[in-house]
Amino acid sequence: MAGNSIHPLLLVEDSDEDFEAFGRMIKKSSIAHPIYRCIDGDEALDFLYHTGEYAEKVSSPRPSIILLDLNLPGTDGREVLEQIKQDDVLKSIPVVVFTTSSSPKDIDICYQYGANSYIIKPIDIKKFMKTIQVVIDYWFETVILTDVTGMISETARG
Repeated sequence: MAGNSIHPLLLVEDSDEDFEAFGRMIKKSSIAHPIYRCIDGDEALDFLYHTGEYAEKVSSPRPSIILLDLNLPGTDGREVLEQIKQDDVLKSIPVVVFTTSSSPKDIDICYQYGANSYIIKPIDIKKFMKTIQVVIDYWFETVILTDVTGMISETARG
């Protein structure tokens, strides 16, 4: 992992239970990066574009990665993903779709829009927690992410 770089995670998730499970796994790991949560697609877009209650950039830093549920109230995750990946400023942010949908149509659409991963949430709690741990290990321990300024940290470059 890249030294002291800040790698905020934006978790777009309407389920309190799924959010709490993710938070528990983050606390168990050695990850100390800030987690921001939006509960619907409209709030996520406000966060990313610094509008509405997120007009202050301090309260909504550019995430290094976005974990996105598809089935959200209001603007759904498919629309959020499409908008992110069509925006020249946001499209470089990795987006991991983390959803209950196993629909081949959803999977195809998300990859066509530019999703970096598509993960189906297991229903079994033990498998769910293991899947979250795999996401954490891969995206925060294996992958080199850019920091909030969009630059790769000097320690990551070697």
